[in-house]
Amino acid sequence: QVQLVESGGGLVQAGGSLRLSCAVSGRTFSIYAMAWFRQAPGKEREFVARFAYGGGSTYYADSVKGRFTMSRDNAKNTVYLQMNSLKPEDTAVYYCSADNHWGQGTQVTVSS
Repeated sequence: QVQLVESGGGLVQAGGSLRLSCAVSGRTFSIYAMAWFRQAPGKEREFVARFAYGGGSTYYADSVKGRFTMSRDNAKNTVYLQMNSLKPEDTAVYYCSADNHWGQGTQVTVSS
């Protein structure tokens, strides 16, 4: 099993920044890919960013490209999502995923 715990969400004004963290534990050696998704009220969950856990390119949704950066700290078994130039439409619950495992989510609210 893989356990994921997100943190770092909060309330920020438009144009501001937040950094989300996803602490990864358990059978980390079995992970193929990590990703961030988000779900806004009344909408379906949507892809934000992903990379292969073993390394390689990072892929972003067009809506966040150039503003969000996904990274990792192997020593801490933590994956990050740096979010800059935030917009009200970025308001959502953000989820970390490792293959078919999901965290509990962290709320990000961007005020206009």
